[in-house]
Amino acid sequence: MSLLGNFDIAGSALSAQSIRLNTVASNLANAETVSSTAEGTYRARQPQFETIFNDSMHNRQNMGVRVRQILESQGAPTQQYQPEHPMADDKGYIYLPNVNAIEEMANMISASRSYQSNVEVMNTSKQLLMRTLSLGQ
Repeated sequence: MSLLGNFDIAGSALSAQSIRLNTVASNLANAETVSSTAEGTYRARQPQFETIFNDSMHNRQNMGVRVRQILESQGAPTQQYQPEHPMADDKGYIYLPNVNAIEEMANMISASRSYQSNVEVMNTSKQLLMRTLSLGQ
């Protein structure tokens, strides 16, 4: 693999981590939304990554990562008895999303560090390419 391939791999990882950060932001933004039905309640979302392969000449080489799909959590929403709430159902219950803010913050830190690491990969590859080009001088 050449140094130019590093840019493709790191670039795909930057894109995937950007989507991961956006889903975390969406989860955190909707963590306190209230619904009057369990079906209408916001559900936490997580991206599912997959590896991209270059299948030239049956020589499978890892060429990056992409988001395969955004999965919606199957966990049950939190049900609270608050009959005075304007969004309460006939039985007096409101429904809150199954978003765990602590887990989302950990995901955010992990995604931002991964993003930062891939930026460093790109910077290091750039420096190596520049040094290689200066060898002929």
